[in-house]
Amino acid sequence: MKTMPVVKAIILRTIFLLTLIVFVSSCKKNNLVESSIKNEAFAKNEKEEIEAFFFIATANVSQTIISKSQIAQQKSSDSTLQEVSKRIEIQQNQLLQEVTKLANKKLIIITEINSTHKRALYDLIDADEISFNQTYLNSIQESLHEEINLLESISKETNDQTILKLVLQYLPEQYQFLRETEKIKKIII
Repeated sequence: MKTMPVVKAIILRTIFLLTLIVFVSSCKKNNLVESSIKNEAFAKNEKEEIEAFFFIATANVSQTIISKSQIAQQKSSDSTLQEVSKRIEIQQNQLLQEVTKLANKKLIIITEINSTHKRALYDLIDADEISFNQTYLNSIQESLHEEINLLESISKETNDQTILKLVLQYLPEQYQFLRETEKIKKIII
């Protein structure tokens, strides 16, 4: 009779251990599912962060180009430079509107956070009549390069069709303006 409680104890311990093993292994499976869901969520957040950065940076550069072009239209005495500046301003306004519209659809708020562009604007405003054209052309080319880099990098980072369509529409125009400003630079300077 004394052996009966010992056998029951061994059986209960065995059942307890088996239950514990089953419980632990099922928790590991839940953790795998949970971790894969977390990884997917982080991947989406990283993609969204890249797109948000693109929208904000592009809007800031575009606004800077618009401001530079407006200054050039007022300060430059060269009619060719004024005409190209006007076309750049119109195109950049269109780009800015489209970027803002896309950002709003994705619930991204565009704020002006880049103050380094303001220094370039002050340099343009402070430039004298003799050096203005060269200062403007150098500055606008730098901004166009920056915008081209943004458009090219987002085209590699995203598969969003609306963003890619935007890139295909505006990237060739940016290169065209870059070539035009280079030609003007060779003529004027």
